[in-house]
Parts: sequence; C-alpha cells; structure tokens
Amino acid sequence: MSEVGPPMANRDGVHGATATLEKRPVEPGAPPPVVEDAGLSRWIPALGVIVLWIIVYQFTKGQNTLALPGREHTDLHQSLTDFNNTLLASRDTNPLMQFTNSISEVLRDLFDWLQRMIARPNLPRPVPEVGWLGVVAVATWVGYAVASWRIALLVLASFLSFGVFGYWQDSLDLLIVTGMAVGITVLTGMPLAVLAATSSRANKVITVVLDFMQTMPTFVYLVPVVLFFGIGVGGAVVATLIYAVPPLVRIASFGIREVSGTTIEATDSAGQTYWQRLLKVQLPMARKTIIVGLNQTTLAALSMATIASYINGPGLGKPVLRALVANDFGGSFVPGVLIVVMAVMLDRTTTAASERAEKVARGGGGNVRLRRLVLAGSGVAALVAVFLSRRELSLAEFPEYTLGQRVADAADDTMGAIVDVVGGAASAIKDYLTDWFLNPMQSLLAESPWWVAGLAIAALAFVFGGLRALVTTVVCLAGIWYLDLWHDAMITLNMALVGTVLVMVLALVFGVWMARDRRVDLGIRPLLDAGQTIPPFVYLIPVLALFGPSRFTAIVAGIVYAAPAAIKLVADGVKGVSPTTIEAGRSTGQTTWQEITKVQLPMAKGSLVLATNQGLLYVLAMVVIGGLVGAGALGYDVVLGISRSEEWGKGAAGGLTIVLLGVMLDRITRAAADVRRDDGPGPRRAFNVRLPIGPPR
Repeated sequence: MSEVGPPMANRDGVHGATATLEKRPVEPGAPPPVVEDAGLSRWIPALGVIVLWIIVYQFTKGQNTLALPGREHTDLHQSLTDFNNTLLASRDTNPLMQFTNSISEVLRDLFDWLQRMIARPNLPRPVPEVGWLGVVAVATWVGYAVASWRIALLVLASFLSFGVFGYWQDSLDLLIVTGMAVGITVLTGMPLAVLAATSSRANKVITVVLDFMQTMPTFVYLVPVVLFFGIGVGGAVVATLIYAVPPLVRIASFGIREVSGTTIEATDSAGQTYWQRLLKVQLPMARKTIIVGLNQTTLAALSMATIASYINGPGLGKPVLRALVANDFGGSFVPGVLIVVMAVMLDRTTTAASERAEKVARGGGGNVRLRRLVLAGSGVAALVAVFLSRRELSLAEFPEYTLGQRVADAADDTMGAIVDVVGGAASAIKDYLTDWFLNPMQSLLAESPWWVAGLAIAALAFVFGGLRALVTTVVCLAGIWYLDLWHDAMITLNMALVGTVLVMVLALVFGVWMARDRRVDLGIRPLLDAGQTIPPFVYLIPVLALFGPSRFTAIVAGIVYAAPAAIKLVADGVKGVSPTTIEAGRSTGQTTWQEITKVQLPMAKGSLVLATNQGLLYVLAMVVIGGLVGAGALGYDVVLGISRSEEWGKGAAGGLTIVLLGVMLDRITRAAADVRRDDGPGPRRAFNVRLPIGPPR
C-alpha cells in the first residue's frame, strides 16, 4: 500500500490523515469489472427511511421543533453566560485568567514593537524605525535568499501593491500577525511532530486532538479565544496559532516517519544517539516535507488572521469586514484582492523554498559561487535601502496614491453592470433552488419533531456507516439536543447538505472531464490551485454583491470554496483507475457513458466518498462564516455571542453545536468509506481510502 502525498496536501485539497490508495492489478484478458450492488443495497433502505420520514412529517409538521427564534435563550445558555461573566470578573485573581492575560499581554507588546519597527510611527519619531523602502528591499532579498530571483520579483511586486493601493499598514499588520503565529507554531509544533513521529502512543493521542481541532470550523475558534485572551491582537494571534498548528504537526511527523527504515538501521549500527539520528538524519531527510507543512501552516495562519478581524484583529480583514457589513463591494474588493496577493506570495515563496531545499540537498542549486556573490551584493543594497529609509521621510512613509479608490470605484461600477446583466438570471436560479430544493429540505429537517428528525438521521447513519457511525451520530445528536439549538442546527445542516450536493455535481462533471482529457486538466488545475490558496473570507465578497445578504449567499460561497478540493479528488480518483481495466471495457464495445458510469466511477468510489467528506466540511465551515452576511442559524448564534457579552452563552452553545455537526458528518462519511472498502471481492476494488479529518482553515 502506497502513501499518496503528505497529510493536509495543499494541491490535493486533502486535510487531515493521508488518503491511502491501494491499486489492485487486473489480470490480462480478464473481463471488465462488474459494478457491485453494495452501494445500491444501502440506498434502498436509505430511501425507505426517507419515505417513512416524509410520511411521518406530513402528520407532525411543526410540532416539537425546539425552535428558539431571534435572541431568545435558555437556562443553559444563561448558565454559560454567567460562567463567562464570572471568569471575566475574576480576571485579576483567577490563576488561569492571569496566565492567559499575561500571554495576551506579551503578544500585544511584541506586536506593538514590530509595528513600530516597520509599520507605524515610533513616537516621537514620526515614522517607523525602518521605512517602506527598507522593508521592501529586505523582503525582496529574503525572497531571493530562500528561493530564486523569480520569487524575489513576486515579493517585490506584492509589497509595492500593498502601498500603491493604499493599504500599506493594514497589509504589514496582517503579515506581522501571520508571522508571529507561524513562528510560535514552529516552536511548539515541531516538538509535537517529532514526538508523534517517534512514539506510536503519543501519535495516537496527538492525532485525536488534531482531528478535533481540524473538525472545528474556523469561526468557532473565536468564541473561547475571546473569553480567555480577549479581543484585539492577543486573541487574534492565539486563534491563528491554534488553527495553524495541526498542518505542521501532521505533515512534519509524516515526513519524519517516512525516512527509510534502512537508513535508520544504518545510523543505529553506527552507534548514533537518539538526538544525533534525529538532527543529522531524520530532520534533514524530511526537510522538503517539513517545508510543505510550513507552507500549509502559513496559509492557514493567513486565513485565520483574516477571520480574526471580527474580534478586532489587525490587518486587511478589518476593511473587508467593514465593507461586508455595509454591502460595499468596492470597499471590500481592493483589500480582498490584496489578501489573495499576499496568500499567493506566501504560497509560492514557501513552495519554491521547498523545491530549492530539495535541489540543494541533492547537490544541485546552480552556480553556488555566483549565487553567493549575488546574495552578498543584493544584501548590501538592502542594507543601504534600510539606511536611506531611516534618513529620508519620503522613503520611510509610503506615498499616498488614489489608485486604490479608483479601482474600488471601477469595481463597484463593474459589479453593478454585471448585476444588471445577470442579476435577473441569478435571482431566478436563487429562487428556483430555494423554492424547490432548499426550502423543502429545510422544512423536512427543521419542521419535523426533533425526535423524528433525530431517529431518521440516526437510521441513515446506520445504513451508510454501520454501527460505528450510529453510535457517534447518537452521541452528537444528544449533545445538539442538550445545547438547546436543535432547530438552528437542522437549518445549518440543511445548508451544508444542499451545498454539498451541488459541490458533488460540479466535482463529478469537471472531475471526470479532467480525468479523461489531459488538456482540460492542464487548463483547469491551476485555477483550482489558485482557488485553494484564497482565504475563505474573500469568497463572500463577490457572492454577496451578486445575491445580497441571505442564506443562499453563504451556500454559494461554500460551493465556490469547497469545489476545488472536491473536483481534484474526483479527478485524481478517476484518473487512477487502471488503464488495463479501461481497455478491457472498451474491447467489449462499451460506450463512453457506460465506461464512466460502470467502470471509472464505481472503481473510484473511495475518492468520491473522500470528496463528499471534504465537501461537507468545507461547506459547513463556510455557511458558519455566512452568519456575517445573513445566513442565520448557528452562524448567527456564534456571531451574536462574539459581538455581545450578554449573548456569549448562546454563542458558545452554537459553537459546540457546530463542532458536533462537523464530527457527526465526518464520522458518517468516514464510516461509509470503510464499509464501501470492505464490500465485494478484493480484485474488483480499485481503491482503499483512509479519510481525512476536517475542513480547511
């Protein structure tokens, strides 16, 4: 069995445990594989459960739905709010609160110092210690030092765009928060990665914790962080740090474990100690994979640092959030684009650094002498730029340009024209899907008596995932009922399911197309890679402008956010079907449609379930963020709890409910994949898939 890519692989969109694919050979001359009826045998009882559910719903609609409208809350929510108030009141005496306050204070002080160094005036000095020219020069030199001159030019253009478009300080603030989180992540995450790689017992414990962290949608992180670390820089850095740790730990530990056993045995026979083996063999040989983990951690940190603007975290997320609240497309467009520019810059820089590290490790890297001369010369030029930026006001404070405002106005005009042209069609699609798809499913889920919906969901979990999925589902449903937000949970679940169905339609169409046509794959895959680089917050900007504030906006944003990963997983799964099997089918006269539906898709079932798992969790994460733009339900509960201290209990209950939904959906799809894997005779199973955990951050 071979491992395909590192865990949380960016290009595959796979987050969590590694997708493990087992290809089984097809004997020459053997007939084409026959589609097994195991999947159909599960759909028959599933349809029976749904039909029975609909029948019971017709007689019980609107009864015992546990609806809790608006800002109403229960005794449990009030108890949680009282708990929050008690902790806040004991901030100066409670040891735990004193500890978290001290951490927050240290982070604020560090951020303030870095700001005064490069981003804002260091009073009484009217400008930062290092002006814009020095910052740009040093960043460009670092890009060349870790990667190449192409990356240096990318960094140069990116930094200049921050200033030219009028968001120099906001951009640097976001980079500072991201850099602080990544730095602390490396200091804390690498020891955990080493421990997980070298101890199977520790790996089991760490994996459970990481699974839980990655199942939790990003927005939910803000609820406990606000309680213990407050709003502002401290809370933003801590939320970003917590969110960015899992990718590094997973990928780095994977890379260390993958070091050849023969190499390890050779070092042991030479008498090396544990630390010598780790520092001189395992870490150097896992360097490329570790840098891939750093790439994922950096992008995760950037994504979370942007979302943390909701708790007054500094950076480009603030103007985006202000514009989203005001439904100002132009005001959100420019900072949103700059966030994407920053994400692309960080992604390409860390990826290129990984590739260069691999070349150098293998004795490549070009003319070393020439490179050292260029590094030295450009380093001197960067130092000169730093010196000049400290002496000349014009080189310290970025000049003001009106380009950003002009672009914002043009974006507003362009979006207005687009809405005028396609607004009618978009509204028609929105109304059609809402009336015929979204509303009926929501009514079935949310307007059924809670016990009817709960029994039906549990029965479906058992049908698709067996006893293991049933147990997890019952526990999660019991927790959702206990938290007194059942009705909101069903509405959120409905949005996630509707979004996932539409994501899988796109994934099947484009995934199969990419798998069967190499030119299409080469054309679409870079777009999908770029789509996975964009932080989720940014997806709301154009969708909100087109559809306005509504739950449909959150669903569409979730579809756009989840589709790249699902499409690539389906494409890679279909592409992985043995060519021998394809040829055997063609020799029997199969049509293209028969080849796709009777051979390729059935043999890529594992990848399809994996894509469904990822699609569900991606969409769930996005519809929660959609609480900012009128999606309502659990997303609104979390937003309310973060923004108003008297509603903190309801927000906390909403966050826990979202986590339970995510765990339930994740475990059902994982168990369904395991059941599918065990169906039928061995030679006819193309893939065995061990599903990942959690959505992207």
